[in-house]
Amino acid sequence: MTSNPQAGFIVSERAGKLAVSSGSAWEPKIGYSRAVKKGNMIFVSGCVGIEVDKTYSPDPTRQTERSLEIIRSALEALGASIADVVSTRMYITQIDQWERIALAHGKVFGDIRPATVMVEVSKLIDEAALVEIEATAVTA
Repeated sequence: MTSNPQAGFIVSERAGKLAVSSGSAWEPKIGYSRAVKKGNMIFVSGCVGIEVDKTYSPDPTRQTERSLEIIRSALEALGASIADVVSTRMYITQIDQWERIALAHGKVFGDIRPATVMVEVSKLIDEAALVEIEATAVTA
């Protein structure tokens, strides 16, 4: 087991895979990991844009930026980088804000250009969450 104290992540081996835990109370209750690495594949669970102080910005751009920061940290905990991302999935609650969210995504992935999808959903697990992003990465 190793930890990434800067991001607050703990990496452990589970059932032949490396798993990243953020320490969220939801992880053991629901039975998931923030990210899982099997072979050269990394799957990052949906990340909402929750701030370190457990609040949400009302700005969908900031929530997107924060979601991507969490994804970046989870990848780095597993020895990967944002450049290894091959696919993202964005779930948003306000489709009229799609362009702001897309531009924030593009600032991170503009040169990487992963496959992506953006889908409007009625709501996320916390009503203050406007954006949830999951990612898949492939390492060398």
